[in-house]
Amino acid sequence: MPLEYVSSLDDPRLDAFARLTDTQLRSRIEPERALLIAESGKVIERALAGGLTPVSLLMEEKWLEPLAPVIAAVEAAAPNAPVFVAPRDELARLTGFELTRGALGCFRRPALPTVAEAVAGARLVAVLENITNHTNVGAIFRSAAALGVDAVLVSPACYDPFYRRAVRVSMGTVFQIPWTRIGDDVRDWAAEGVPLLRELGFTTAAMALPDNSITLDELAALTGRPSRAGAGDGGAPATGPQPLALVFGTEGDGLAEATISRCDHTVRIPMDHGVDSLNVAAASAVAFYALRG
Repeated sequence: MPLEYVSSLDDPRLDAFARLTDTQLRSRIEPERALLIAESGKVIERALAGGLTPVSLLMEEKWLEPLAPVIAAVEAAAPNAPVFVAPRDELARLTGFELTRGALGCFRRPALPTVAEAVAGARLVAVLENITNHTNVGAIFRSAAALGVDAVLVSPACYDPFYRRAVRVSMGTVFQIPWTRIGDDVRDWAAEGVPLLRELGFTTAAMALPDNSITLDELAALTGRPSRAGAGDGGAPATGPQPLALVFGTEGDGLAEATISRCDHTVRIPMDHGVDSLNVAAASAVAFYALRG
């Protein structure tokens, strides 16, 4: 694998790391040229394990030896992908570089699967409606990976899980969990999306607070999942739990009324001390744990 020593971030070969915005990296005009950035050796490893094609690495010279296994894995996947080595003072100009634990990786952005492909064989799926905070998107993916969620679907207006901050917050789990977009209508993805999920065999549950909402334990019982309320409650049926899609809304506004009305159930997390709801990333983690098969 070629080592390329550069003296300045002004080198045009470093555009993807130093100058291109997330929107420019996404390259909607030419999707085959779209890129994404993975930050840290661990995230780069997860991108490789997820089958992404590396384009180049950028790091300080002192990290060449500690990250030798990562470099070797990149070389195995793309022998001609260069490793750019830059001085520390130049790398310090990159916002947040100290948080990357030594390396940045540039990868080809993979094509997204169809909804049917993404959820094939899934028993628990998360659907994100219009979540417009990259930190929340990344945190939800990390919880999804840790707590047994099989796939994530995002509405047309939801922020992109492959954006740089979302990838970083997720610790690269966006490369481990199958995901794709669902629905074409930015204003009402559920008009198409919820019937599609039903057609694919999923019960849909909107996470919202109406008076007629049921609890997570009640939903668990309805869909054949073991209760997490206490030990000794028994397990799921031998056939396994029913496929379930949990639908989460954006901070503040929550889910659209049209989405709630189309779902099979409306589900709440009981709150104490006058708290009306949790942050969507926290709420998703609670729901994932309560409803895992």
